[in-house]
Amino acid sequence: MAKRALLRPAQLCSRIFAVELDVRADPFYFALSSVHKTVDDHSPVRSIFRDGNLYSLHVYCNNRIQRVKFYGELKSKLTKELPTNCDCFELSSFLPNEEQSVIKGFFIRDKSTSSVTEQVLNELQQTDGVCVFSYVRGEDDQLWQELWSTSKRNWMEPDKYRVVPASAPEVHPSVLNIRNSDVFYSLEDAYKVLQECGDIIPESKAVLELVDQRPQRGIHGKFPVVIIEGLDATGKTTLTESLRGSLGAILLKSPPQCLAPFRDRFDSEPPLIRRAFYALGNYITACQISTAAAQAPVIVDRYWHSTAAYAIATAVSGKLENLPGPSSEVYHWPEDLLQPSLVLLLTVNPEERLRRLKGRGLEKTVEEAELEVNHLFRQKVEEAYKRIKNPACIVVDASPSPDKVLQQVLLLISDKCHL
Repeated sequence: MAKRALLRPAQLCSRIFAVELDVRADPFYFALSSVHKTVDDHSPVRSIFRDGNLYSLHVYCNNRIQRVKFYGELKSKLTKELPTNCDCFELSSFLPNEEQSVIKGFFIRDKSTSSVTEQVLNELQQTDGVCVFSYVRGEDDQLWQELWSTSKRNWMEPDKYRVVPASAPEVHPSVLNIRNSDVFYSLEDAYKVLQECGDIIPESKAVLELVDQRPQRGIHGKFPVVIIEGLDATGKTTLTESLRGSLGAILLKSPPQCLAPFRDRFDSEPPLIRRAFYALGNYITACQISTAAAQAPVIVDRYWHSTAAYAIATAVSGKLENLPGPSSEVYHWPEDLLQPSLVLLLTVNPEERLRRLKGRGLEKTVEEAELEVNHLFRQKVEEAYKRIKNPACIVVDASPSPDKVLQQVLLLISDKCHL
């Protein structure tokens, strides 16, 4: 990792810090100040900073691929090496309402009496791309943040800042980095990510070759293109197969089969790289759609809506209200991606979906496993689906029998696509 000067507290004093104490709740926010501010004994700052030795780690490498890879490695290292009675929370610092301003890291609360935590931190402090800060109580009973060191520090040293409460920002911090980090809006932006991965992920070059081999930007053919979306076990496979027979349609799936050999590799990568991979899959699928729509109606099992909805729901922690507002540009369809004629979102109630999943006995992805245990995550995925625009999803209740769902969908296709 390229060397650079240490991150100093002065560089962070214009930022807000967010600590994810509970991924299903709002973060705990604080800031740094050079001005004396009395912190109330009942302030959340007091409660979080009351017990144990406290530290924060910030990953600040300029190279985005190295940064996200290093962040994942750091998370694994902390999980394995910190004592069991040492809490490690996700941390971010950001400039309110400024896109791409989030610096990610970790907040550590060490209640152990061993020296293991300090040994781990001392090793990390020597690493390029990470800075470690400690949080201590001064003689005036104020809380301070300073660069961490095993040696005693002079309290008059200027590179220390008071820790003060901060109000929650208007926009949840995780929303600030969604564009072209979690959701991609052009072929070029997704393509660049895998180009930057070429030296460390050899499979990236093979994927880019497949992208390069596709025809130029797809043009909508004379036949309609219908996308079937929905969570697993909502009946997509049954419906798409039935539609193929009823309409004499061509059935496609996204991501395309040509990317199947690479999915396990990219599923193990950080979100930036994984999402770019799946975004490129949509552009390959678009070219397949264009070719097929010149011959017959086209039915597609998932497309850009899935890629975006899962990415947004995964990126945004906490409550449903933390999602970007319905008018946010994160829900806008990419201008260079072929648009379908109709998008149908299949829904069933959570209990029925679980019953169907158990009956299938198939191996689940990490995200599908999360859907089963986390009702909030499932809500965020479905809400993100519904907020995507141009084209928007038409919601279809898939709880009735497959025959009734098929008849309902055929009527929609006939009405909307004049088929």
